[in-house]
Amino acid sequence: MKVIIAENYAAQCAQAADIIENVLREKPDCRLGLATGSSPLGIYQELIRRCRDEGLDFSQADSVNLDEYVGLAPSHDQSYRYFMDSNLFHHVNIRREKTFVAQGTGDAEENLRRFRAALAEKTTDIQLLGLGPDGHIGFNEPGSALHCSAHMEELDESTIDANARFFQSRDEVPRRAVTMGMGDIMQARKLLLIISGSNKEQAASALLMDDMIDPACPVTFIKLHRDATVVISRELAEKIGYTA
Repeated sequence: MKVIIAENYAAQCAQAADIIENVLREKPDCRLGLATGSSPLGIYQELIRRCRDEGLDFSQADSVNLDEYVGLAPSHDQSYRYFMDSNLFHHVNIRREKTFVAQGTGDAEENLRRFRAALAEKTTDIQLLGLGPDGHIGFNEPGSALHCSAHMEELDESTIDANARFFQSRDEVPRRAVTMGMGDIMQARKLLLIISGSNKEQAASALLMDDMIDPACPVTFIKLHRDATVVISRELAEKIGYTA
């Protein structure tokens, strides 16, 4: 596992964008595994800038997203399809029909079948990840199994609390989500995890400060991946006592 300590969030995003750009340039028809939430926003802004100003080309690439809330239509402003369209897809030259975000409404079993089929059709070349305060990756909550495939997940109270800031009230946060399993995530050729925010100290410490693999902190599974890169802010690295 490679660890990059960046001076600040902007530097983290630039470092992460460099890694994604290298994949796109080396393999224009790559598959991008994408994430939502606050951590990737700056990365997407930088990728948009590079597409607009430097000709970074997404036209041959396709993408698949980590997860989606159950019960939110794609047009809902807190759905992850809406997030991806607003924060990346509408601003780069990727073809919409080549972007996959799991459906959150309708027949749940059929939606899950389609998600699993999308994951099976092509290996992800690089999977972007954020980190939940309790160590969750995607919506793989504490206690998740390493080899689990895409599934429906009941969200922990801590995850609901963390995501409440995106909704008008905590009561509006969906209680279930469909997510890639850790087994799906670990199949990606590269993993790219960005960690920022003071509420990530415990999870970051579990990942970087000992060698244990702990299902109670799913992010620790990525220690087993053959090509994982972690980009952490210097402030957070210093708080947990990590030095490169």
